[in-house]
Amino acid sequence: MSLPILPTISTTFIVLSAITVAIGWYQIKQRKIETHKKTMITAAIFALIFFLIYASRTVFIGNTAFGGPDDLKIYYTVFLVFHITLATTGAVFGIVTLLTGFNNKLSKHRKLGPITSVIWFFTAITGVAVYLLLYVFYHGGETTSVIKAILGF
Repeated sequence: MSLPILPTISTTFIVLSAITVAIGWYQIKQRKIETHKKTMITAAIFALIFFLIYASRTVFIGNTAFGGPDDLKIYYTVFLVFHITLATTGAVFGIVTLLTGFNNKLSKHRKLGPITSVIWFFTAITGVAVYLLLYVFYHGGETTSVIKAILGF
């Protein structure tokens, strides 16, 4: 089996981000505040690397259509929309949670942190599922870049 390199790398980074969020959650429960900060910054960097790879690939190479059976396409599409909604919500919550931590608004940060973490875990899990459906369980469909779709070349 031959897996596409950029989606494999980007999915690895989102998994690393979720793992470091889990580690950071454990660290704050242990009252290891400085270690928690460093771990959560690392998690954010992993998420940012994911996003940069994903966005660059989307613009220049394109998105891969679902290549599985037609009778599963609607279920995949609904699942993908759910994942995209989670990812967008998780990203916004993540930025706000990081900012409340950096700005010492710890009351808000303590309330947002667990919610953000759970959203991020589900984002990572559904992201891995999308990757598996596109590249492992089925062969990906057609790939068209945004540039090509918009400009026609």
